[in-house]
Amino acid sequence: MRSFHSWLVVVLVPIFYFLFSACLHAQNAKKEKVDMLVAGGTVVTMNAERRIIEDGAVAVNGDAIVAVGSRANMESKYVAAQSINASGKLVLPGFINGHTHVPMTLLRGLRDDVTLDEWLRKYIFPAEAKNVTEEFVRWGTRLAAAEQIRGGVTKSNSAMLEYTEKFLKRWQGDALIHAAVAPHSIYTCSQKTLQDAAALARKYGAPILIHVAEMKKELDDSRAKNGTTPVQYLDKLGILGPDIVAAHCIFVDQADRKILAQRQVGCVHNPSSNMMLASGVAPVIEERAAGVAVGLGTDGPAGSNNDLDLMEEMDLAAKLQKITKMDPQALGAKAVVEMATIEGARALHMEKEIGSLEAGRKADLILVGLGAPNAVPMYDIYAQLAYALKGSDVETVIIGGRVVMRDKKLLTVDEPAVIAKAKEFKNKIEASLK
Repeated sequence: MRSFHSWLVVVLVPIFYFLFSACLHAQNAKKEKVDMLVAGGTVVTMNAERRIIEDGAVAVNGDAIVAVGSRANMESKYVAAQSINASGKLVLPGFINGHTHVPMTLLRGLRDDVTLDEWLRKYIFPAEAKNVTEEFVRWGTRLAAAEQIRGGVTKSNSAMLEYTEKFLKRWQGDALIHAAVAPHSIYTCSQKTLQDAAALARKYGAPILIHVAEMKKELDDSRAKNGTTPVQYLDKLGILGPDIVAAHCIFVDQADRKILAQRQVGCVHNPSSNMMLASGVAPVIEERAAGVAVGLGTDGPAGSNNDLDLMEEMDLAAKLQKITKMDPQALGAKAVVEMATIEGARALHMEKEIGSLEAGRKADLILVGLGAPNAVPMYDIYAQLAYALKGSDVETVIIGGRVVMRDKKLLTVDEPAVIAKAKEFKNKIEASLK
């Protein structure tokens, strides 16, 4: 009898397995196939309703988000080639670094604790003139990419080079690289250069990146030379428009803010840089109240800020407004998280592509761990992101549907090689300035 029972079990187990597999296959056949399903985490969408989904999921196909919802609902509709378990983590849109100079990572720490004008003219401009080559830009950008990916940045707006027409043609329509024209500022560019740069950008539908009203000297010189403020001078020249991304916007009065809003100019606030160079405090609250889209940037990463940690900028942006206004409610945690995501996208005129987790948006998302001592307990997600969590808590990063860091391991940058090369460049740069 025992042998009969054993034989029966041997027969039934394969049959049961076959029927279960057939049933599962039939269920999956009815589901829509996607490339990736990130499931199980707390999904912070940053959509118009600022929806937060506990035990949520994000479905990705190609480089775009297909759907966002509860895990149960999403798993009932989609079958994925790749699944990422986000349980116990926050799932967010990737952070947007609205203003930086990525190749300048190789000049990190070259000269600090001086004024912006002195830093530029005595140290940075000479160092760039002697050292900036294609190789310099390539390795500096790789170093910055490694640092920014580790900190959850999936979009970086770099104003290092004045791009030529050839460059604009080369990258026009690229999914990841948006070539821009970057006249530095009104204090380094002539009227003709500014107008020619704007005309070139508009010929190709490219954005225009420019530093605007970033120091008191710029304001004073503009009033003396042009008879008006930097913002009003640029407006007079026909430069301002919905394709402008203006870094800093510190010395802007009520009339300037009205113009910026009317022209749909995006502004990028860089608190670390403005504090480090004692440039001033941008009137972020007033700019937002006027209807100006204000994002966040690290600036730097040399002299004006020596790192590319956007989560640090969230923390500082809020606290800088609070102490300046002597009001703890001046700029809250939710507002600075918005500035790092959806408002940052608005400032770059890309809110229909990035900045939120919604169907049709680019699949740029990050997973932030909640297992470190600084991450618990968590009562308010926005406050945790702004004041407690760090760039080092970012565990997984996805850009355009591609996993570029998984469980804190970089997959697209050879980090040891980049670090070694950065050390080599340090020796070359030092020698060139002797």
